[in-house]
Amino acid sequence: MTDTMDMTTSPAVGDRIVHKRFPAINRHRLALYCGASGDHNPIHVDIDFAKASGFPDVFTHGMLVMGYLGQALSDAVPPGRIRSFSTRFAAITQLGAEITCEGQVTELIEAGGERRARLALTARDQTGEIKLAGEAIVALS
Repeated sequence: MTDTMDMTTSPAVGDRIVHKRFPAINRHRLALYCGASGDHNPIHVDIDFAKASGFPDVFTHGMLVMGYLGQALSDAVPPGRIRSFSTRFAAITQLGAEITCEGQVTELIEAGGERRARLALTARDQTGEIKLAGEAIVALS
């Protein structure tokens, strides 16, 4: 499910303008991401290595979850209106996680002669645990 920001009306503080759900992350998705990104860290693909490192299994690349959040943002807001996008990793994302990305307006501002909205962004798994948190500034006009 994706909501798209209506650029003809100004959103209000508290409005959710980003919302997208992604299917469960499986080993195949990790392998594809590994190849596409060039990130072949064994903690993400080698179960023996992960267990020897103290984890119960391999886990998702943080940058894959960040990519999901970026995709959710650019699906909701035309990319030419995104002025900034930043994130911070909050928790490890396990295999099987179903990620939901959301963005809510926290502030309306004006900068450079442009009306803008500050968005609080999150990527959560199906239990509600925040995996990634961030912020975006988007132009409204």
